[in-house]
Amino acid sequence: MKVAVVGATGLVGTKMLQVLAERNFPVTELIPVASEKSVGKEVAFLGKQYKVVSMQTAIDMKPAVALFSAGGSTSTQWAPAFAAAGITVIDNSSAWRMDPTKKLVVPEINAGELTVDDKIIANPNCSTIQMVVALAPLHNRYKCRRIVVSTYQSVTGTGVKAVNQLMNERQGIAGEMAYKYPIDLNVIPQIDVFLENGYTKEEMKMVLETKKIMGDDSIRVTATTVRIPVMGGHSESVNIEFEEEFELDEVRNLLSTAPGVVLVDDPASQQYPMPMDAHERDEVFVGRLRRDETQPRTLNMWIVSDNLRKGAATNAVQIAEYLMGKGMIG
Repeated sequence: MKVAVVGATGLVGTKMLQVLAERNFPVTELIPVASEKSVGKEVAFLGKQYKVVSMQTAIDMKPAVALFSAGGSTSTQWAPAFAAAGITVIDNSSAWRMDPTKKLVVPEINAGELTVDDKIIANPNCSTIQMVVALAPLHNRYKCRRIVVSTYQSVTGTGVKAVNQLMNERQGIAGEMAYKYPIDLNVIPQIDVFLENGYTKEEMKMVLETKKIMGDDSIRVTATTVRIPVMGGHSESVNIEFEEEFELDEVRNLLSTAPGVVLVDDPASQQYPMPMDAHERDEVFVGRLRRDETQPRTLNMWIVSDNLRKGAATNAVQIAEYLMGKGMIG
């Protein structure tokens, strides 16, 4: 299968190549795509070198699927051109997520909504993906009424520039700043731009995307998203009010058997999920399960996942795997 990776030289694009190789996706020809300044450079994939090509060249080469991770403006401009050529686009930017004509997909939850006519498929925000993977089995059983989430997000979510800023600060080196403030030994309670309602764009992504993926506009979600000096892996503190009463033992059983979830919840031996445990893993890790003792039918939990893998690259590849398995691409 011919596969294009758009944004192949970036953090997520590089991770997409790694995940395609690890999961033995049947790539017969790789088509790495990047900005004009990167055309002609080479990327390695399964021991071979491939030259980076332009957008139009990639379209002319007719891949079956194109994994996009090149930013919203690039996706807005080029995804329709790929789709018009019959190429299925799986897009990792925010460009198409809330478009009512496009599916927003986490395979463990709603891949079944996809059809052969879906030529532009949206990959959700990384912080949303890990939360809904953990919440979906509980929502199906108890129905989520209200979600309060605070995130602790890695600098890799911003990109290479932010990683360099953190490492430079750690070594006392002056350099280019991805953030307005230092990130090492600091916490920045702003991810993306502020909107008129006082929330950031990242916070509102979590609100709106959760409703769309879960297929339930009645779920109330409020979020605070925070950048922390961690190299990889996002963490979330989540408080969920359910419509139905729950038992903790049943919650543990639902999570331990849910697809894509690993339960790490043993306070007696100080076992709980941490970003270092999720590094280079595709699962969503859940722990610190406990009742909210201030109100009924409410659960506290802690969710951790590798934001570049399940939060981006792996989720996109899993969508492609689903489409391939159903004969929708090939």
